Amino acid sequence: MTREELYQSFEERNKAAEAGGGAERVQKQHEAGKMTARERIETLLDKGTFVELDKFTVHHCTNFGMDKSHIKGDGVVSGYGRIDGRQVFIYAYDFTVYGGTLGAVNARKIVKIQQLALKNGAPIIALNDSGGARIQEGVESLSGYAAIFYQNTLASGVIPQISAILGACAGGACYSPALTDFIFMTDKSSYMFVTGPDVVKAVTHEEVSKEDLGGAYTHGSKSGVTHFVCNTEQETLMAIRELLSFLPSNNMEDVPVITCSDDVKRDIPGLQDVVPIDPNVPYDMKDIIEPVLDDHYFFEVMPHFAKNAITGFGRLNGKAVGIVANQPAFLAGVLDIDSSDKIARFIRFCDCFNVPIVTFEDVPGFLPGTIQEHSGIIRHGAKIVYAYSEATVPKVTLITRKAYGGAYIVMSSKETGSDVNLAYPTAEIAVMGAEGAVNILYRKADEETRQKAINEYRENFANPYKSAALGYIDEIILPRHTRIKLIQALAMAQNKMESNPPKKHGNMPL
Repeated sequence: MTREELYQSFEERNKAAEAGGGAERVQKQHEAGKMTARERIETLLDKGTFVELDKFTVHHCTNFGMDKSHIKGDGVVSGYGRIDGRQVFIYAYDFTVYGGTLGAVNARKIVKIQQLALKNGAPIIALNDSGGARIQEGVESLSGYAAIFYQNTLASGVIPQISAILGACAGGACYSPALTDFIFMTDKSSYMFVTGPDVVKAVTHEEVSKEDLGGAYTHGSKSGVTHFVCNTEQETLMAIRELLSFLPSNNMEDVPVITCSDDVKRDIPGLQDVVPIDPNVPYDMKDIIEPVLDDHYFFEVMPHFAKNAITGFGRLNGKAVGIVANQPAFLAGVLDIDSSDKIARFIRFCDCFNVPIVTFEDVPGFLPGTIQEHSGIIRHGAKIVYAYSEATVPKVTLITRKAYGGAYIVMSSKETGSDVNLAYPTAEIAVMGAEGAVNILYRKADEETRQKAINEYRENFANPYKSAALGYIDEIILPRHTRIKLIQALAMAQNKMESNPPKKHGNMPL
């Protein structure tokens, strides 16, 4: 064979490998409203930067006639490229090849990419669209998943791990995304569940659709499994790029800093009127968060789950920060099981990757009731105080109104390690609200006495001055000055050096 023939043979093989399952299956993928694996990668990464590895791998299975079918790539496309000029590693299940099922060979492809990402300190992105374990390969496919999960665990807290569910993700396949830092799902075209509708019906006799059982809306609003729900694949892939813009490439780097064109000293007169004088009137905490951040831009995480808490990313003076907040507009901003989990996990992510944490606090307490108590609100609420106390990144807390009881303690109080604690003049820092306190202290008193006691309690405790006098609040500020005060506090703490006692790891309440 001549040199030219060798090169031509390679080009033909290369072209065949890039064709995936062939034109007919690619067409079916498009008819289902979905991109192919390579189209997704090309859309996500900077143009022309994708370098594919293991393009010519094939399975070695001989069961059930598999020895008569070998498609190059074996149902997974993997490699590396760049997003906004920064290196990332990526793998995508190719549904046009054996339904994107996982076998021993393509599992090794994934593990190789995971190991390269870890060695090189770069984020890894998984694009899921798979029929799950390849039944024909039996325990080898299960072993492949186990190897992937193991690498997910090793990489946790070292490099950002992001999963996108762009089709099916069922059975054991769900646990790799669950082990990663953030999950994206596409509405109406992606789903995740450990057991599908048919199994559910057989075991529990429940009739349920794929969408209701494990669709994007279900996991985005009810289970809290997914962090982002997007309308289209294009939107999902662009949202991944946006998320990465706030994150360092690994745990040894600082967060990205961009040039800030928004005035650092910008006064915000509108904030003076956001918090109502009446402590029982709700307001939207985002009306405080968004104006304070650079260019009023807030990238919210888990917006549909546990709406009584807010988490997300923004920038202050060009530097990425993590935002944690209570939301008085929903359940009065009370803490419950779901919001505790949402807040604690977000705090721990920020701490892993050196993202400073700014907390906006207006919390009346923990949600009472038998459902919460019997479901473990104590255990779940403890996750927040554990996460804040463990975190060594710069932590700044702003109390806008209520800060009552145990909820005050867990929401990044001075005593649990916050570096700077600020408060508005509208702040109320106490064991509980005035009515609740008087009901305990004056339970047998007449109404006139009770009302007098309520007024006295509010005068003495429903303000930030007692806490400021004791040093629990570092500074009382006017709402209009919030932006500059937060930026100053973060600048002061940017060189913070703090480490926890040496240990293998703590035993967080789970």
